[in-house]
Amino acid sequence: MFDWKKPTVQMLGRWQPWHGGHQALFKRCVTKTGQVIIQVRDVQGASGGIGQDDNPFDWDTVCSNIEKGLLEDGFKRGIEYEIMLVPNIINITYGRGVGYTFEEEVFDKAVHEISATKIRKKLREEGKL
Repeated sequence: MFDWKKPTVQMLGRWQPWHGGHQALFKRCVTKTGQVIIQVRDVQGASGGIGQDDNPFDWDTVCSNIEKGLLEDGFKRGIEYEIMLVPNIINITYGRGVGYTFEEEVFDKAVHEISATKIRKKLREEGKL
């Protein structure tokens, strides 16, 4: 069961759509504390910042895509992760070290090159978006 008091890894993103790169990131994150909060930026139909104007998926679709993707690897919402809607956050600022660790995960070329932009383009070409 997801424990809101337990140390938790945060993943913040647009997830437009959830893809294999996100899945790989989640798998690394969940090994750190056993649970992850996936924060979904509320960006449908809005700009998510410079170069992030293509946001066709709504909250329900994003959640469904995340749940389906993670279930493929046996992860269940409410157990290893929870999903939270957040505002269109474009800047994260903190005043001093207060127990947070900021980490950039580095992946091999195959995972690094997965692109939601390319996925959205393909979905449009196939008439699925």
